[in-house]
Amino acid sequence: MNTALWIAQGLFGAMFILAGIMKSTQPKEKLAKNMPWVNDYSATQVKLIGVSELLGGIGLILPWYLVIVPILTPVAAVCLGLVMVLAAIYHFNHKEYPGIGVNFVLFAGVIFIAYGRF
Repeated sequence: MNTALWIAQGLFGAMFILAGIMKSTQPKEKLAKNMPWVNDYSATQVKLIGVSELLGGIGLILPWYLVIVPILTPVAAVCLGLVMVLAAIYHFNHKEYPGIGVNFVLFAGVIFIAYGRF
């Protein structure tokens, strides 16, 4: 079980870190080409979402690895799960159904981490 959790933490942590870096560093106009939802939010809000994903991705890996306040790993996973629920609600309201599938997979992964590490 520990090996599966570490694999999940590495994969989902890397995905959230990369997504967070992209959303927090790229201009909103460039992001809008592949993510039309950014047009409904200010540049500051998009960067806040990016920073949240970046910090959450780091939180999936570092606290447990460094054994420094390891409870932060499942807390980060729960917080990222909440972000995915909010994203799925947005996609549902805008009839962007393929986006909900992606959010569900990410939600399932972080909840697996949260369950395993709590």
